[in-house]
Amino acid sequence: MTATETPATETSSGLHADAVRALSGWRPADQDQEQLRLDYLEHLAARPDGLYRSCLPAHITASAAVVDPAAGRVLLTLHPKVGMWLQMGGHCEPGDRDLASAALREAVEESGIPDLVLLESGGTPVPAKLDRHLVRCAGKDRPENTHLDVQYIALAPAGAQALISEESLDLRWFDYDRLPELTDHSVRDLVARARQLTG
Repeated sequence: MTATETPATETSSGLHADAVRALSGWRPADQDQEQLRLDYLEHLAARPDGLYRSCLPAHITASAAVVDPAAGRVLLTLHPKVGMWLQMGGHCEPGDRDLASAALREAVEESGIPDLVLLESGGTPVPAKLDRHLVRCAGKDRPENTHLDVQYIALAPAGAQALISEESLDLRWFDYDRLPELTDHSVRDLVARARQLTG
């Protein structure tokens, strides 16, 4: 879907309703995360199209830290546009039924691991944390816009083998304690959260 296309109303409204439900029912661990949660909900209340890249200047995205808890490692992708090691993730698409599905789809596509499972609470995948950051997803010559990222934890089977996709410059497993230098605080916080939740 291009930046100017509008998703089908039925699919969009279902995904929008799920995002509101998921964020309304999630209880973050600290006040900063709680403020982000409220900001995301305010965004969704104002924008029925708020989950798609066509929604500017901000839109909801979904991502997942792919971890192998048995080995104490996380899979990161070297993003070609950003030049940093990041978790798997990206934009929601019209076929995504909910935020968790969007995060899992991105994680499977970018990791090459088909049997990932999102970390759940009470039988339902739940966000691990939220992160708001500026990007240029509309193109290098376009103004920056804001990603309101909803971040999950994806569990890989012990010893899982990753397969690099065309969306990545590199794809590697890293020990929790040996993350690469080219990672930002958001990735490090997400990995720490994954470690805490799966340890």
